[in-house]
Amino acid sequence: MNLRQYLNWRTYLVLTALCIVAASLYYTSQLASKLAVEERKKVALFAEGIKSIATAKNDEEISFATNIVTQDSTIPRIITDEKGNIQDIKAIDTSGIRNGKEFLTKKMEEYKKLNAPIIVNYEFGNVWIYYGESYLLTRLRYFPYAQLAIITLFLLVVIISISTAHRSIQNQVWVGLSKETAHQLGTPISSIEGWMEIIRSELPDNDYVVEMQKDVDRLKLVADRFSKVGSEPKLQVEDLVPRLAEMVNYMQKRAPGKVFITFEHNRPVTMANISGPLFDWVIENLIRNALDAMEGIGTIQLQLTERNTDVIIDVADNGKGIPKHQIKKVFLPGFTTKKRGWGLGLSLSKRIIDKYHHGSIFVKQSELKSGTTFRIILQKI
Repeated sequence: MNLRQYLNWRTYLVLTALCIVAASLYYTSQLASKLAVEERKKVALFAEGIKSIATAKNDEEISFATNIVTQDSTIPRIITDEKGNIQDIKAIDTSGIRNGKEFLTKKMEEYKKLNAPIIVNYEFGNVWIYYGESYLLTRLRYFPYAQLAIITLFLLVVIISISTAHRSIQNQVWVGLSKETAHQLGTPISSIEGWMEIIRSELPDNDYVVEMQKDVDRLKLVADRFSKVGSEPKLQVEDLVPRLAEMVNYMQKRAPGKVFITFEHNRPVTMANISGPLFDWVIENLIRNALDAMEGIGTIQLQLTERNTDVIIDVADNGKGIPKHQIKKVFLPGFTTKKRGWGLGLSLSKRIIDKYHHGSIFVKQSELKSGTTFRIILQKI
């Protein structure tokens, strides 16, 4: 199975973004680790400074040690005695805190998890220095996540914008193609109708002439359907039972002799708001696809079910089925598994059901060599 069939431009875009974020995470992690080492050195130097102040022998040594102690004010520190009593704090703002002792105790526990304390040994006892991270180091650690959020938002905007533009262009192409098809069909249909009038005048009761007229009417209906693509159709409340029964009867006469088309329904009357010509087009397209899948032998079952607030139409066949990796592509414009055809039937069917009828159409199930079931869901009247 070729991996490329699962990939598209969106996949490559996401993979590129993930690579950028991964590289950023790695680089930022390296910087943060180096900065953490430098900050520990500064805290260690601070510890040596306070030890020097305690052991200084003259003012010059005290001044030098004091300068070291006060040099850095970016790393938060808590200094305690051996029993854990807080002796001093550095770079921690406790203004506005009601319970300062409880606040500092929580901070100290937090610092214990972040860094191992530095112990200063005196002749008269020891001092523990607990320290956290500077503002810069904290922001550096969170930077990749902020970057990930920004890239994700950017990707969403780009994908939505490109998809919308692509869909708009596709719609314009399909609408133009449909209207041009309707226009091109108009001239030969008019000519055929003229010839049919001549034949009917000579053979008024001939069964073949009656069936030929049905096909001419069907051609006129097809042209009318194509002319309606791109314009908002008028929906009318209709009973689906006789409409589907008529479609099954029409398609059965034109199906191979070893293919049987059946129709079942659970209510004698099932009303829905539809555009008759466009709805027939969808059903006819599904049946024709089923006929192609069965290769001259098999059964096609249409089932109409009224349930709660929905009307459900299932079109099932026992043909060759659809591979799983292709199920999501069957409604894409241009996609086809047949040697002939433009791959527009299912795409236009989805547009008709989703956009014009405010329903949904999808592949309910499909198995190779077992068949496929398409489902249409419409709102019940």
